[in-house]
Order: sequence, then structure tokens, then C-alpha cells
Amino acid sequence: MGNALFYHLTRSPLEATLPMLLAKSLQAGWHVVVRGRGAERLDWLDQKLWLGGEESFLPHGIAGGPHDALQPVLLTLGAEAPNGAQCLMAVDGAEIGPEECRALERVCVIFDGNDPAAVERARGQWKALTGAGVPAQYWSEESGRWQKKAESG
Repeated sequence: MGNALFYHLTRSPLEATLPMLLAKSLQAGWHVVVRGRGAERLDWLDQKLWLGGEESFLPHGIAGGPHDALQPVLLTLGAEAPNGAQCLMAVDGAEIGPEECRALERVCVIFDGNDPAAVERARGQWKALTGAGVPAQYWSEESGRWQKKAESG
């Protein structure tokens, strides 16, 4: 069973944190699905991921293309993982469930700490997942570097 890691963004924006987490996941040998809640936002993330230099290139695509199964990182709005992902990164309050956490190596919930609605949504996801027995960790960058602040399970 995998675990859920909650990343509370307070200093770095999503477009800075997501590439770092994706790079670590790819280094671990995992395929990743990034699940969002809006097509425009996924298009925006797609553009941001293409802006990295050659040394930080992150191969990826948006779900619905002819090569979804080959994508190391697949941006999607749905629950599918045609690339055989071992890791799911949920952004913008995208839905996740305990069964997904149990089936994957890792689930990352990345949320904007400057948005009260996003914080409340993440709290609800933490309660739902830990209440279902999913091991979880809460990470904060408030001090200027990522630190684990809480753990369950």
C-alpha cells in the first residue's frame, strides 16, 4: 500500500514545486499522473512544464493523445492512468480516494496554503484518507525548506 503526502504551498507556487516532485518521482523510476480539475489549468501546467531547460526537461503529455500509454508524466482530468502510473499528484483539489492510495506507490496532494478553500479541501482529504487507514504525511515549506510536520499511520 502506498502513502499520501500532502504538500502545503506557502512560499513556492505550484509551477515551481510540481516539477521538483515530478523529477524525484521519475528518478525513482515511476510513471506519474497529474490530476487536475480544469482543462485550462492543465494546459497552463503543460506550458509551464515545457519551459524548463534541457537539464530539467520533464517528458509529459496531456491525456487524450495517441501516446498516453508511453508518457512518463500524464496530465489528466479523469481517474484513468493509461501510462501505468505508480504515483498520482492531485492539484487544485482534484478528487482522490483511499482505493487509489492503496493501489499506488504514492499519492501527492499539492495545495495552495494562501487559498482558504484549498486548505479546507486538503484538510477534508486528509481526514478521509487517514480515516480509511491510508498512511499520510503533511509537509510544509513555511520555514523556507520542506519539513514534515505531521504523520498518520
